[in-house]
Amino acid sequence: MRIIGGTLKGRRFNPPADKWPTRPTTDFAKEGLFNILANNVDFADLKVLDLFGGTGSHSYEFISRGCTNVTYVDKFGPAVAFVKRMAKELSLESSLRVFRADVFKFMPHCGETFDYIFAGPPYPLPNLDSIPDLIFQYQLLAPEGWFVLEHNPNHDFTKHPHFFQQRNYGTTIFSFFKNEVSE
Repeated sequence: MRIIGGTLKGRRFNPPADKWPTRPTTDFAKEGLFNILANNVDFADLKVLDLFGGTGSHSYEFISRGCTNVTYVDKFGPAVAFVKRMAKELSLESSLRVFRADVFKFMPHCGETFDYIFAGPPYPLPNLDSIPDLIFQYQLLAPEGWFVLEHNPNHDFTKHPHFFQQRNYGTTIFSFFKNEVSE
């Protein structure tokens, strides 16, 4: 795996893959997503939440591009330990908060809002379809913020009231949701 842009562009990291329940986003899909983001957001000004953070790939990418406020959440202990090691190795500790927690227990007690939220849950997660509703129910997304959910073709969010676009990269799909301010 590698960081595809920013000050850490080209840095490789290899998480131990033995019995990990993670499915890292492919570099192809990640590059497509970050190209979209680069044309729409100022990374330096974002407060980011990375749910089901796995290897930390998205968190590193944001920090590499200038983001200084990233919160990573995952419940798998070895993944959390790996991300902490990588944060130290890449000198990202001042920009990255790491939480070992179940995302569904973290969200109702978070008490913060974020400009950008990414969720890359395991595709077979039984309650994957509830994630967008929970993001808005717990008011985790700041006004005008974006939430991106990675999923496979077995899920369709195009009818969700906050949905605004979808991008497909093979069997990896990103559904985009926006927290628009009412006028």
